[in-house]
Amino acid sequence: MKNYIRTILYSCFLLVFLSNCRKEELTDTGLNPVNPNEAESFRLKSATTTIKFSGYDWYVKEGSALGPGPNEWSASNVWVDSEGKLHLRISFNPTTQKWECADVWTTTNLGFGKYEWFIDGNIDQLDKNVVLGLFNYPSGLRYPDGSNEIDIEFAKWGDESANIGNFVVWPARLISGYSKWSVSFPVSLTGTYTTHRFNWTSGSITFQSLHGWRLDDNNLIYTKTFTPSPKKAKSYIPQQALPVHINLWLFRGAAPSNNLPVEVIIGRFTKS
Repeated sequence: MKNYIRTILYSCFLLVFLSNCRKEELTDTGLNPVNPNEAESFRLKSATTTIKFSGYDWYVKEGSALGPGPNEWSASNVWVDSEGKLHLRISFNPTTQKWECADVWTTTNLGFGKYEWFIDGNIDQLDKNVVLGLFNYPSGLRYPDGSNEIDIEFAKWGDESANIGNFVVWPARLISGYSKWSVSFPVSLTGTYTTHRFNWTSGSITFQSLHGWRLDDNNLIYTKTFTPSPKKAKSYIPQQALPVHINLWLFRGAAPSNNLPVEVIIGRFTKS
Protein backbone atom coordinates (compact mmCIF):
# COMPACT_ATOMS: atom_id res chain seq x y z
CA MET A 1 0.00 0.00 0.00
CA LYS A 2 2.82 2.37 0.95
CA ASN A 3 4.63 1.60 -2.30
CA TYR A 4 1.43 2.34 -4.24
CA ILE A 5 1.03 5.72 -2.52
CA ARG A 6 4.69 6.55 -3.18
CA THR A 7 4.18 5.70 -6.86
CA ILE A 8 1.13 7.99 -7.07
CA LEU A 9 2.94 10.85 -5.32
CA TYR A 10 6.01 10.44 -7.53
CA SER A 11 3.84 10.44 -10.68
CA CYS A 12 2.11 13.64 -9.56
CA PHE A 13 5.46 15.28 -8.81
CA LEU A 14 6.78 14.24 -12.22
CA LEU A 15 3.76 15.68 -14.01
CA VAL A 16 4.11 19.03 -12.20
CA PHE A 17 7.84 19.12 -12.91
CA LEU A 18 7.41 18.41 -16.62
CA SER A 19 4.64 20.96 -16.83
CA ASN A 20 6.87 23.64 -15.35
CA CYS A 21 9.70 22.68 -17.68
CA ARG A 22 7.37 23.03 -20.63
CA LYS A 23 6.34 26.48 -19.42
CA GLU A 24 10.00 27.49 -19.23
CA GLU A 25 10.57 26.23 -22.78
CA LEU A 26 7.65 28.35 -23.96
CA THR A 27 8.79 31.54 -22.26
CA ASP A 28 11.54 33.94 -23.30
CA THR A 29 13.20 35.69 -20.34
CA GLY A 30 10.04 35.05 -18.35
CA LEU A 31 8.22 37.82 -20.20
CA ASN A 32 6.38 36.60 -23.26
CA PRO A 33 4.73 33.18 -23.70
CA VAL A 34 5.68 31.44 -26.91
CA ASN A 35 3.25 30.13 -29.47
CA PRO A 36 5.01 27.31 -31.38
CA ASN A 37 3.00 28.24 -34.50
CA GLU A 38 3.64 31.98 -34.17
CA ALA A 39 6.29 32.22 -36.87
CA GLU A 40 4.14 30.39 -39.42
CA SER A 41 1.06 32.35 -38.36
CA PHE A 42 2.92 35.64 -38.85
CA ARG A 43 4.06 34.58 -42.32
CA LEU A 44 0.60 33.57 -43.43
CA LYS A 45 -0.96 36.80 -42.20
CA SER A 46 1.51 39.17 -43.84
CA ALA A 47 3.14 37.31 -46.75
CA THR A 48 1.40 35.58 -49.63
CA THR A 49 4.26 35.60 -52.15
CA THR A 50 8.01 35.01 -52.24
CA ILE A 51 10.79 36.27 -54.48
CA LYS A 52 14.33 35.15 -55.23
CA PHE A 53 17.08 37.70 -54.71
CA SER A 54 20.86 37.31 -54.27
CA GLY A 55 20.60 33.55 -53.84
CA TYR A 56 17.94 33.65 -51.10
CA ASP A 57 14.19 33.25 -50.99
CA TRP A 58 12.37 36.20 -49.43
CA TYR A 59 8.83 36.62 -48.15
CA VAL A 60 7.04 39.76 -49.36
CA LYS A 61 4.85 41.59 -46.87
CA GLU A 62 1.32 42.49 -47.86
CA GLY A 63 -1.45 43.75 -45.60
CA SER A 64 -3.12 46.66 -43.89
CA ALA A 65 -2.22 48.49 -40.68
CA LEU A 66 0.85 46.33 -40.01
CA GLY A 67 4.03 47.42 -38.31
CA PRO A 68 6.34 49.12 -38.48
CA GLY A 69 4.39 52.32 -38.70
CA PRO A 70 1.76 50.97 -38.79
CA ASN A 71 1.58 51.08 -42.58
CA GLU A 72 -0.08 49.63 -45.65
CA TRP A 73 2.09 47.06 -47.45
CA SER A 74 1.84 45.99 -51.08
CA ALA A 75 3.62 43.19 -52.94
CA SER A 76 3.39 45.33 -56.08
CA ASN A 77 5.98 47.65 -54.51
CA VAL A 78 8.57 44.87 -54.60
CA TRP A 79 10.19 43.33 -57.67
CA VAL A 80 13.48 41.95 -59.00
CA ASP A 81 14.59 43.27 -62.39
CA SER A 82 16.31 41.47 -65.27
CA GLU A 83 19.73 42.24 -63.73
CA GLY A 84 18.76 40.60 -60.46
CA LYS A 85 18.44 43.86 -58.52
CA LEU A 86 15.76 44.29 -55.89
CA HIS A 87 13.46 47.30 -56.15
CA LEU A 88 11.54 48.65 -53.15
CA ARG A 89 9.00 51.40 -53.55
CA ILE A 90 6.66 53.60 -51.52
CA SER A 91 3.71 54.60 -53.69
CA PHE A 92 0.29 56.21 -53.38
CA ASN A 93 -2.70 53.98 -54.15
CA PRO A 94 -5.38 56.16 -55.79
CA THR A 95 -8.05 53.53 -55.16
CA THR A 96 -7.57 53.31 -51.41
CA GLN A 97 -6.17 56.85 -51.11
CA LYS A 98 -3.34 55.46 -48.98
CA TRP A 99 0.43 55.26 -49.20
CA GLU A 100 1.81 51.73 -49.47
CA CYS A 101 5.25 50.47 -48.41
CA ALA A 102 7.59 47.53 -49.09
CA ASP A 103 9.18 44.85 -46.90
CA VAL A 104 10.92 41.55 -47.60
CA TRP A 105 12.59 39.05 -45.29
CA THR A 106 14.46 35.79 -45.75
CA THR A 107 12.61 32.50 -45.49
CA THR A 108 15.64 31.11 -43.63
CA ASN A 109 17.43 32.38 -40.52
CA LEU A 110 21.05 33.51 -40.73
CA GLY A 111 23.58 33.64 -37.91
CA PHE A 112 26.96 35.18 -37.10
CA GLY A 113 28.95 36.64 -39.99
CA LYS A 114 29.32 39.63 -42.29
CA TYR A 115 26.15 41.08 -43.84
CA GLU A 116 26.46 43.49 -46.79
CA TRP A 117 23.92 45.49 -48.78
CA PHE A 118 24.87 47.26 -52.01
CA ILE A 119 22.45 50.16 -52.46
CA ASP A 120 21.57 52.36 -55.43
CA GLY A 121 19.56 55.34 -54.27
CA ASN A 122 19.75 58.84 -52.81
CA ILE A 123 19.69 57.64 -49.23
CA ASP A 124 21.03 60.98 -48.01
CA GLN A 125 18.02 62.76 -49.50
CA LEU A 126 15.21 60.57 -48.22
CA ASP A 127 12.14 62.44 -47.02
CA LYS A 128 12.06 63.03 -43.26
CA ASN A 129 9.19 60.53 -42.91
CA VAL A 130 10.82 57.74 -44.97
CA VAL A 131 12.82 54.88 -43.44
CA LEU A 132 15.13 52.46 -45.26
CA GLY A 133 15.92 49.47 -43.04
CA LEU A 134 18.63 46.81 -43.46
CA PHE A 135 18.51 44.50 -40.47
CA ASN A 136 18.06 41.23 -38.64
CA TYR A 137 14.77 40.87 -36.81
CA PRO A 138 12.97 37.92 -35.16
CA SER A 139 9.74 38.24 -37.17
CA GLY A 140 7.02 36.21 -35.51
CA LEU A 141 9.52 34.14 -33.57
CA ARG A 142 9.65 33.50 -29.85
CA TYR A 143 11.66 36.64 -29.10
CA PRO A 144 9.69 39.75 -28.10
CA ASP A 145 9.71 43.00 -30.05
CA GLY A 146 12.47 45.37 -28.95
CA SER A 147 15.01 42.56 -28.66
CA ASN A 148 17.38 40.54 -30.85
CA GLU A 149 17.66 43.14 -33.60
CA ILE A 150 20.66 44.56 -35.48
CA ASP A 151 19.78 47.62 -37.57
CA ILE A 152 21.24 49.81 -40.24
CA GLU A 153 18.61 52.48 -40.87
CA PHE A 154 18.48 55.63 -42.93
CA ALA A 155 15.82 57.84 -41.41
CA LYS A 156 15.30 61.24 -39.79
CA TRP A 157 12.31 60.00 -37.78
CA GLY A 158 10.22 63.01 -38.76
CA ASP A 159 12.89 65.56 -37.78
CA GLU A 160 14.35 67.37 -40.79
CA SER A 161 17.41 68.48 -38.79
CA ALA A 162 18.38 64.99 -37.61
CA ASN A 163 21.25 62.88 -38.92
CA ILE A 164 19.95 60.33 -41.41
CA GLY A 165 22.33 57.43 -40.68
CA ASN A 166 21.61 55.10 -37.75
CA PHE A 167 23.29 51.99 -36.34
CA VAL A 168 21.29 50.19 -33.64
CA VAL A 169 21.55 47.02 -31.55
CA TRP A 170 18.58 45.91 -29.48
CA PRO A 171 19.42 43.74 -26.45
CA ALA A 172 19.10 39.98 -26.58
CA ARG A 173 17.20 40.02 -23.28
CA LEU A 174 14.46 42.34 -22.06
CA ILE A 175 15.61 42.81 -18.50
CA SER A 176 16.14 45.82 -16.25
CA GLY A 177 19.21 47.84 -17.15
CA TYR A 178 19.51 46.54 -20.71
CA SER A 179 18.52 49.03 -23.38
CA LYS A 180 19.25 49.54 -27.04
CA TRP A 181 22.64 50.82 -28.18
CA SER A 182 22.56 53.33 -31.04
CA VAL A 183 24.58 55.97 -32.88
CA SER A 184 23.55 58.39 -35.61
CA PHE A 185 25.69 60.01 -38.26
CA PRO A 186 25.37 62.40 -41.23
CA VAL A 187 25.44 61.12 -44.81
CA SER A 188 26.38 63.30 -47.79
CA LEU A 189 26.73 61.62 -51.19
CA THR A 190 28.00 62.73 -54.57
CA GLY A 191 26.48 59.67 -56.27
CA THR A 192 23.86 57.04 -55.53
CA TYR A 193 25.97 53.92 -54.90
CA THR A 194 26.74 52.94 -51.32
CA THR A 195 27.69 49.82 -49.34
CA HIS A 196 26.43 49.09 -45.84
CA ARG A 197 27.53 46.22 -43.64
CA PHE A 198 27.76 44.79 -40.18
CA ASN A 199 30.02 42.05 -38.90
CA TRP A 200 28.14 40.15 -36.19
CA THR A 201 29.96 37.95 -33.67
CA SER A 202 28.92 36.61 -30.28
CA GLY A 203 30.83 39.40 -28.54
CA SER A 204 30.72 42.43 -30.82
CA ILE A 205 29.09 44.04 -33.86
CA THR A 206 31.03 46.30 -36.23
CA PHE A 207 29.05 48.59 -38.55
CA GLN A 208 30.30 50.33 -41.70
CA SER A 209 28.78 52.57 -44.34
CA LEU A 210 30.88 53.32 -47.42
CA HIS A 211 30.71 55.30 -50.65
CA GLY A 212 30.36 53.12 -53.75
CA TRP A 213 29.87 49.37 -54.03
CA ARG A 214 32.99 48.25 -52.21
CA LEU A 215 34.31 45.08 -50.64
CA ASP A 216 37.25 46.88 -48.97
CA ASP A 217 37.22 49.50 -46.23
CA ASN A 218 38.10 52.51 -48.38
CA ASN A 219 35.93 55.63 -48.64
CA LEU A 220 34.17 55.19 -45.33
CA ILE A 221 31.12 57.28 -44.57
CA TYR A 222 31.02 56.09 -40.97
CA THR A 223 32.02 53.10 -38.84
CA LYS A 224 31.34 52.10 -35.25
CA THR A 225 31.82 48.96 -33.16
CA PHE A 226 29.57 47.87 -30.30
CA THR A 227 31.54 45.81 -27.76
CA PRO A 228 29.87 45.23 -24.40
CA SER A 229 31.82 43.65 -21.54
CA PRO A 230 32.36 39.88 -21.95
CA LYS A 231 30.04 39.18 -19.00
CA LYS A 232 27.19 41.10 -20.62
CA ALA A 233 27.81 40.32 -24.31
CA LYS A 234 25.35 37.43 -24.56
CA SER A 235 22.61 39.53 -22.97
CA TYR A 236 23.26 42.58 -25.15
CA ILE A 237 24.03 40.91 -28.48
CA PRO A 238 21.63 38.50 -30.28
CA GLN A 239 22.99 34.96 -30.10
CA GLN A 240 20.60 33.05 -32.38
CA ALA A 241 20.09 32.99 -36.14
CA LEU A 242 17.46 35.45 -37.39
CA PRO A 243 15.63 36.40 -40.59
CA VAL A 244 17.10 39.28 -42.59
CA HIS A 245 14.81 42.17 -43.52
CA ILE A 246 15.02 44.89 -46.13
CA ASN A 247 12.23 47.45 -45.97
CA LEU A 248 11.17 50.90 -47.07
CA TRP A 249 8.44 52.44 -44.94
CA LEU A 250 6.86 55.55 -43.44
CA PHE A 251 7.60 56.66 -39.89
CA ARG A 252 4.41 56.43 -37.81
CA GLY A 253 2.54 55.83 -41.06
CA ALA A 254 2.83 59.52 -42.04
CA ALA A 255 2.79 60.37 -45.75
CA PRO A 256 6.01 61.68 -47.32
CA SER A 257 6.14 65.38 -46.47
CA ASN A 258 6.86 66.15 -50.13
CA ASN A 259 4.02 63.85 -51.32
CA LEU A 260 6.37 62.09 -53.74
CA PRO A 261 6.85 58.33 -54.28
CA VAL A 262 10.17 56.77 -53.26
CA GLU A 263 12.22 54.01 -54.83
CA VAL A 264 15.46 52.39 -53.63
CA ILE A 265 17.36 49.67 -55.49
CA ILE A 266 19.36 47.01 -53.67
CA GLY A 267 21.91 45.77 -56.16
CA ARG A 268 22.99 42.81 -54.08
CA PHE A 269 22.92 41.29 -50.60
CA THR A 270 25.66 38.99 -49.31
CA LYS A 271 26.28 37.09 -46.11
CA SER A 272 29.65 35.46 -45.41
